[in-house]
Amino acid sequence: MPPRDTPAAIASKASPPVEVLVIQSDPAGARSVQALLSGTPVGPFHVTWARSCADGVEHLRLAAATPRKGVEIAAVLVDLFLSDSQGVDTFNRIYAAAPLTPILILAPGAHEEVAKLAVQRGAQDYLLTERLTENLLPKVVGSMVERARIANTLFMEQDRARVTLNSIGDGVISSDVDGRITYLNAVAERMTGWTCQESMGRPLEEVLHIVDGKTRARIHNPLAVAMLENRVGGLVPDAVLIRRDGFEIALEDSVAPIHDRMGGIAGAVMVFRDVGAAREKFEQLDHQAHHDALTNLSNRFLLHDRLRQAITMAKRHVEKTAVLFVDVDHFKEINDRLGHEIGDRLLQSVAGRLSDSVRECDTVSRIGGDEFIVLLTEVATATDAAVSADRILVSIGAVHQIDAHELHVTASIGIALYPDDGDSAEALVSRADAAMYKVKAGGRNGYQFYGTEPLRQGQARSVSAA
Repeated sequence: MPPRDTPAAIASKASPPVEVLVIQSDPAGARSVQALLSGTPVGPFHVTWARSCADGVEHLRLAAATPRKGVEIAAVLVDLFLSDSQGVDTFNRIYAAAPLTPILILAPGAHEEVAKLAVQRGAQDYLLTERLTENLLPKVVGSMVERARIANTLFMEQDRARVTLNSIGDGVISSDVDGRITYLNAVAERMTGWTCQESMGRPLEEVLHIVDGKTRARIHNPLAVAMLENRVGGLVPDAVLIRRDGFEIALEDSVAPIHDRMGGIAGAVMVFRDVGAAREKFEQLDHQAHHDALTNLSNRFLLHDRLRQAITMAKRHVEKTAVLFVDVDHFKEINDRLGHEIGDRLLQSVAGRLSDSVRECDTVSRIGGDEFIVLLTEVATATDAAVSADRILVSIGAVHQIDAHELHVTASIGIALYPDDGDSAEALVSRADAAMYKVKAGGRNGYQFYGTEPLRQGQARSVSAA
């Protein structure tokens, strides 16, 4: 029958030996330490002996310069009083050579105070040589190595998390339950203007200054809301981050509470990104979808939306709304004679004068060719619409200087009123259009209300070009 393996042999097969460096000038003391660490199931330990502080530093230097998996020095046991170094200076030299390696001080009772001072400066622990036993020393060294391994694993996990968070394109910021900042990643640093180090422990509102882009009202701490309501949330659609230097960044975000192992709330985290470019692009596309490309006036779609809103408000406040259908007289003749470029610039000039002739609350729209619609809100009487029509006729009738061309045009305007002539956007536009054609039939250069005789009618003025 083959011999049964001892516990030490089984442990040796299960895992590689733990490399321990013993720095001690006394050979007998070094052999005693080696004997105490050998044959124990706690390790197994492989002990290397260095006779002096210089030899120990060299061992550590070589181990750091040529690391090999499984044979890194896992712990250092050192006597502070060596042939070439004495007291705390010994520890300082060893610690400088291996700041991440756990160091155990071996000291006689007479040097206990020096050993305690070394612990204060970074040593893991100390043991008195008079009390070393085959049970105590392996357990202390094994525990010291395990704590260092766990600490290194945690550091690696934290470092991996930091690298990951710094690699993503979004800002990440977290706070504790008191609303004080515990972390900013690199993107969050750039977006807020604060570094992680200088923001640590500060109230979130001091670093994360967010306002509503429309009202400019300060937005309440979103992380506090997530913790209070214990749910994932986010900011209002038009949130704006005001950076430390005052620069503004359009934000999109997600906020969630952080829970501890027992399920309690331990803080909150916010992930946010700069959506300024995307928001600007969306606004450009939205503007293009609702505005005329040539004149930048509202197009037919936006007009009908505004008209429906105006009807709703007029109904609520018992007011009138007026729709003026404006057609530029004899525009086709100018366009054919002088070309489309001059024709387009004339339309732009007419559009500008229409906009200047009405209030900011009114809407001017180009619905195609030389046809425009003016929506007048908050109209008290039909006379108010007539006054606006007169103002438009005078404005459009003034000379339009397009390069060397002095162009004279007039307009025909049809007017429909809510609720007199219809109670829908489609009905009002249709009846204003019909009234405009009555003006055309009567000689142009004037305006007419739907269903009445002309209130004002003029003759079309001649068109000339310099």
